[in-house]
Amino acid sequence: MSSFKPLQTKRMDILLIVLGSICMLAGLAGAVLPVLPASPLNYLGIILLHLTTRVQFSGKQLFFWAALVVLVQVFDYLTPILGAKRFGGSKQGIWGCSIGVVVGMFFFPPLGLIVGPIVGAIVGEMIAGKQSGAALRAGLGSFFGFLLGTVSKLVVSFYLIYQFVVALF
Repeated sequence: MSSFKPLQTKRMDILLIVLGSICMLAGLAGAVLPVLPASPLNYLGIILLHLTTRVQFSGKQLFFWAALVVLVQVFDYLTPILGAKRFGGSKQGIWGCSIGVVVGMFFFPPLGLIVGPIVGAIVGEMIAGKQSGAALRAGLGSFFGFLLGTVSKLVVSFYLIYQFVVALF
């Protein structure tokens, strides 16, 4: 029976590597498709590779990558709000953008994560009594924040994919 263990281990390693690769590709897609959690999927791919007998990452690496994933996730949700604020959004515009993030995320995914903060910022600015130009500027800031969040997810996704490939080969 012990002669089958190396074969079973090899099959399990292959399965984990294939599943990890799928997570890596899904994570990359998730960097531009708001419906998929980009960085967490990439990190799951790293964990699956770590579970093989072929690759062992250090605890420091795994912790650093986990912290990076959490950081980029928080950054991704905050950048539309910060963008609206940077482009002159008022307190009402910032609240509108924040509400738009939540409403868009839960009620109109995946497009709601793009449109929700923009519309929320514009509506908040209009409630604050700002003219349409100022309200649109805050909405534009929210959109730029969304783009910055997307770029940050892409950077982290490519970094984790690089780490996966380098460790594998």
